[in-house]
Amino acid sequence: METIDPALLLSAYAQGLFPMADAADDPSVHWVEPRLRAILPLDGFRLSRSLKKVILGERFHVTTDRAFADMVALCAEPAADRPTTWINPVIKASYDRLFRLGHAHSVECWQSGALVGGLYGVTLGRAFFGESMVSRTRDASKVALAHLVARLRAGGWQLLDCQFITPHLETLGAIEIPQADYLRRLYSVLAGGAGTTGGAALGAGAGAAGLPSPPFVAGDWGALDALGAAGAADGRATGSPPGYVIAQLLTNTS
Repeated sequence: METIDPALLLSAYAQGLFPMADAADDPSVHWVEPRLRAILPLDGFRLSRSLKKVILGERFHVTTDRAFADMVALCAEPAADRPTTWINPVIKASYDRLFRLGHAHSVECWQSGALVGGLYGVTLGRAFFGESMVSRTRDASKVALAHLVARLRAGGWQLLDCQFITPHLETLGAIEIPQADYLRRLYSVLAGGAGTTGGAALGAGAGAAGLPSPPFVAGDWGALDALGAAGAADGRATGSPPGYVIAQLLTNTS
């Protein structure tokens, strides 16, 4: 299966680019650099009362990196509200390679043993690039995103890229910024800068030196799991910390 070289793919992300196909059955891939970029400030996630109730009630069994390929495949499937997607076989194979190299992650939501929603994305340094999220039942993608934000905060991430704004993402706290501002944030994060989790734009000089060079200081994807150790000890392990841990993290930072 043809794939995008992992080094090329990560270099593109470091420069604010990402690949897409025009349709799931289109064999070609093109690079995208939006004029306006959606991000979700990690201290600005909107935990509504109803979503908090769902998280505390643990309606979903939430895991991470347990079914990465299945999650990408679910995101690629057509649905009534999304008859086609941009995830073609080249995209699937390329991100599977990134996952095996430790540069991609998934968050999965399960009900009765069935995968009913979640998300996946790419990680580089302390930036996480959300690629796609999906719900096959109500609230599944919201719960997955809540778990992701909690995990990124616990692990020291500083930027959550959402690519394009949607009404759904806006309700959860996503904002839209010019691509130039996004690049300043991204370069600052990759260079080891701080203060990029909030909604305020960085100063005009941030990132002026250009694209930082690797290696980049990485976030700790597993840091959140330690916070759920007490839940695991009493037999409530779910593959991700208990809902009350997630809700507490998000409540304290919203």
